[in-house]
Amino acid sequence: MKQIVLYSILLFLVLRGLYTYGQTEPFKGYRIEGDELIFTFDKRDYKIATADQFSNVFDFEDLDIKNVVVSGQFNNWSKRKWYMTRIDENRYELRKKLSDFTDEFSWEFKFVINNAFWAEPVEEYVNAVRAFKNGHALPAYNLKMYTAYPDKNGNVTFTLNGYDDASEVVLSGSFNKWNEEIFTMYKNEDCWTLKLKIRPGEYQYKFIVDGKWIIDPDNPRKKRNEFDGFNSVIDIKAPMKFILNGFLDAGEVILAGSFNNWSENKYKMTRTKSGWADTLMLSGGKHHYKFIVDGEWIVDPDNPVREYDLRGNINSVCMVK
Repeated sequence: MKQIVLYSILLFLVLRGLYTYGQTEPFKGYRIEGDELIFTFDKRDYKIATADQFSNVFDFEDLDIKNVVVSGQFNNWSKRKWYMTRIDENRYELRKKLSDFTDEFSWEFKFVINNAFWAEPVEEYVNAVRAFKNGHALPAYNLKMYTAYPDKNGNVTFTLNGYDDASEVVLSGSFNKWNEEIFTMYKNEDCWTLKLKIRPGEYQYKFIVDGKWIIDPDNPRKKRNEFDGFNSVIDIKAPMKFILNGFLDAGEVILAGSFNNWSENKYKMTRTKSGWADTLMLSGGKHHYKFIVDGEWIVDPDNPVREYDLRGNINSVCMVK
């Protein structure tokens, strides 16, 4: 009897034929802004909900939504821990720090209505993956989040020139756990492209052209992989603004750090009404820095985060996320 109910869910989804989402849509269920991961629930994205064991199937229009909870691998699939905030009549949000998750997370999750009913995503969602329990596949799907996802307003565009005769090109890399399906690229007149929203950092990647893995022929940066081949490498950077308040009588202020090999002349800061400023494009991660005020090295007086380096010097610390 349970099997009949399970497969009736799939049949229900197919017959309704309401989902035609592709990679022009952002990944469902979350977005990344700066150092925050924002879970996003929109009841218009769902048509059915189920109770545990799939014993009952409910139409979303029949549910009186009192609360929405984020439930996933990161909180042991709890139905009562991560309550979302209502934004309007359709949408709920929950903000979490990216530091609460692993650097290259790929967690699975779902939304729970009224601490009882699972909002059921469908296979056609780009980041929907088959749900498993005790090693057995279930006729249902979870949402999965990655450090990167397709977005028309993304911050990096991957391009593969040529290959006009190819039927399909997929982008695969460390940013999506080397998935071979979800990042399908789009064919233009003379190239294949895909724009991603991706956190700052260094990533390895390849293109899969009709099943054949190739490095990026237009990117000279590459690293050897465990298969005795190479992966292409891309370094995604983000702007970081450095400000030194005061010291208006100084003739010159230099910004030096681990990002420029502690150069004493490369980055001359600009005088402002209240001090000195400079903005650099930096790779993701931790950076040490200091200011050189008329030849004198000082830490950032307005930044309490400091660390010793390997030589015993105390430096100011900034994080790019």
